[in-house]
Amino acid sequence: MNFSLYIAKRYIRSKSSNNAINFITIIAIVGIVLGAASLFIVLSGFAGLRDFTLEFSSIIDPDLKAETNIGKSFTLDESQNQQLLAIDGVANFSKIIEERIIASSDGNNHPAYIKGVDQNYNKITAIDSVIPYGNWLYQDTPQIVVGWAISNRLSVFVNDYSKTVTLSVPKPGKGQITSQNQAINQVNTVNVGIYDINEELNNKYIFASIETARQLLNYQPNQITSLEFKLTDNANQETVITNIKSILGKNIIIKNKDQLNDAIYKMLNTENLAVYLIFTLVLIIALFNVIGSIIMMILDKKKTLSTLYNIGATVKDIRNIFFYQGVLMTIIGGFLGLVIGYIVVQLQASFDLIMITPSLPYPVAIHLKNFVIVMLTISILGIIASKIAASRITRDLVKSN
Repeated sequence: MNFSLYIAKRYIRSKSSNNAINFITIIAIVGIVLGAASLFIVLSGFAGLRDFTLEFSSIIDPDLKAETNIGKSFTLDESQNQQLLAIDGVANFSKIIEERIIASSDGNNHPAYIKGVDQNYNKITAIDSVIPYGNWLYQDTPQIVVGWAISNRLSVFVNDYSKTVTLSVPKPGKGQITSQNQAINQVNTVNVGIYDINEELNNKYIFASIETARQLLNYQPNQITSLEFKLTDNANQETVITNIKSILGKNIIIKNKDQLNDAIYKMLNTENLAVYLIFTLVLIIALFNVIGSIIMMILDKKKTLSTLYNIGATVKDIRNIFFYQGVLMTIIGGFLGLVIGYIVVQLQASFDLIMITPSLPYPVAIHLKNFVIVMLTISILGIIASKIAASRITRDLVKSN
């Protein structure tokens, strides 16, 4: 066994004759344990929050979405339609028409987006699973499905055929306008379902058949704003994207689920990084206690160090004793902190100890990478702190009697 490591282990297990040094060592280890546990709990909390946030938005997010980077719409002919279906890895796709509109009912107005979808949309997303009231719309009918927020704003519920929802959009064109009919396109619709995903989406989309959207926007039969794809389980995403672009042309951009939620990812990652840095700073402060504890131990073992030096140990060997001691303290403390953090997170996941609302527990998620991040952070900081403390040992110190 390595001589320095052997002595370091003995020093870790043994108590000093000075109670103050024992107390400082205990405080240092407790600080590391609490710091590691806190960092792991916070990272697990943010991981849970991230999964919770993306869980609902991903319900209506396709695996891939194709849009044009020139204008708002593009055309899809029958030949392209068949070629897309023949791509290996594409399970199905849906044609989409999406545009900003004004929805009105009984004098209540609400700006929203119409999302005209075809009969394949149910096969692309799990929209049916988030409709607590009513049902999904039928194609080739003036039916719509709205979010909770839009339903409240317009005061409409489901299947009330005496209460229509008017969708309006400005007409494109030039020249003088002499009447409202020349300025605005309108269609009258009936709400048949209410979806509930999250606050933002509940306030944004009004789902309608693609024919209703086409009528409202005066689109041609083969004119759409996007295509949404569902891939097979074993699909190679990059290969599928390449094949889609080769069929639709260079003016098409394709986004995957991560890119569709790019803003959410950036926000969550920024917050996660900020909290990580704050708790890393707490760990750095806690590791000052490790430095102090090792220096106090060096002074306490001064006579023993002189003996070791006299029987052949080098200054480097003696420095390594306290370097290993500091590293062992941080690794042991970090491991105990991870165990405590894991227990706390598991208790929250199992028993809902902390609630956001009376019915919604704070989400947590246990990811392997968080164990790695905490141990790596603790280890690096512990090595630096131990190196600083061990460097205080000089030849003059160990030679003195």
